[in-house]
Amino acid sequence: MSLVTDSETPVAAGAENAAPGIGDGPRHVAIIMDGNGRWAQARGRPRLFGHHAGARRVREVVECCPALGIKYLTIFAFSTENWKRTQVEVAGLMSLFRRYISKEMKALAAKNVRVRFIGDRVRLDTKLVQLMDALEHETEGNDGTHLTIALNYGGRDEVARATQRLAQDVADGKLDPADVDQETLPRYLDTHVLPDPDLVIRTSGEARISNFLLWQSAYSEYEFIDTLWPDFSSDELARLCQNFGNRDRRFGAVKK
Repeated sequence: MSLVTDSETPVAAGAENAAPGIGDGPRHVAIIMDGNGRWAQARGRPRLFGHHAGARRVREVVECCPALGIKYLTIFAFSTENWKRTQVEVAGLMSLFRRYISKEMKALAAKNVRVRFIGDRVRLDTKLVQLMDALEHETEGNDGTHLTIALNYGGRDEVARATQRLAQDVADGKLDPADVDQETLPRYLDTHVLPDPDLVIRTSGEARISNFLLWQSAYSEYEFIDTLWPDFSSDELARLCQNFGNRDRRFGAVKK
């Protein structure tokens, strides 16, 4: 199911991307927040200690977005593959998500942050889903930073679920197969009200995208950095945004 309200106006894929050129900063930044476990283990602490440190880092990054011109921030919190981790770690992460939402709800609303969740909620526990719904409702009128949290999310899973909905509309006679093109599927994705990400950042030194925003990041710029997520700072984000502004984005066109 789609995790955003049907009353919102969909954004066409790439519709808000900047025109090709140099000098504009990213409006939509997506982050694969990696390295929490290694950060904790380097300090002789359990992996969950690192996850808690990483959660605190999220607040700083969200708060610095307006000054950097970032309107949309999408963070990868828990993937469909993360269920393969130990039961202790998964249970600890679910507890952390519940605690984070409960603790940050009023602060996010007060800072004019609009929060959405993407991913499949079916496997999540009822209490967590209720908190997710409450946070979305509490912030739905805000028009500052748009924070999207990918929770039990996988890019392939998202495309599969979107394709199922599209196929059902074809079967119901609501959609003509001859009308399906590359602009059709994005309307069925979890992110259908968001512009595509301009910049995707992965922390911790790993150089892979880990099934994150596969469709949406077709023309995104990527930054793979060595910093572990709990050590990531607003200064580093500002540097990466500046680097982005120096890139020549042509989206397949030839520079004139």
